[in-house]
Amino acid sequence: MTKKISSQTALEKNIAELLHLIGENPKREGLARTPQRVAKAYEFLTKGYHQDLKKILNDAVFTEKYDEMVIVKDIDFFSLCEHHMLPFYGKAHVAYIPTGKILGLSKIPRIVEIFSRRLQVQERLTQQIAETIFDVLEPDGVAVVIEAKHLCMMMRGVEKQNSVATTSAMLGSFREDERTRNEFLKLIITKLS
Repeated sequence: MTKKISSQTALEKNIAELLHLIGENPKREGLARTPQRVAKAYEFLTKGYHQDLKKILNDAVFTEKYDEMVIVKDIDFFSLCEHHMLPFYGKAHVAYIPTGKILGLSKIPRIVEIFSRRLQVQERLTQQIAETIFDVLEPDGVAVVIEAKHLCMMMRGVEKQNSVATTSAMLGSFREDERTRNEFLKLIITKLS
């Protein structure tokens, strides 16, 4: 607890200095508590560094004779780009084909959450989710597709507000079998009526 408090205090001091460096007065009324608010926000936005994947999975791996595709799609996520520390956000679509072990469905969004609550690049985020599920379940295959909007592209740089970045990670049968991969891609764009 002491480390957390001291690191938050150091972060608050750095944010006050940043405000000063950009030409603001960190003591003026509207900014007086900004360093504390920003420090708390960053603590929340980067909480994935301090979460234990094993505790999150919490014995939620079950033996089951099911060998068809399991998909959890449209998982909302928010992350911070490690290059500019600006948000990127979107949806993750995750699938696996079990070989005797399944994962509690709520744990898939939790895996997405752990890795998205770190400084990230979308490519690594996609791969980390896929590799974690592959390592935990040892399934026939894992597929992850992430679609995201990046404020670093929207607010600065190229300033393209409607750009969407899409990344994918295909492991096992999703990589090796075109039919399996195509079934997954078709299912993630299909909406229930």
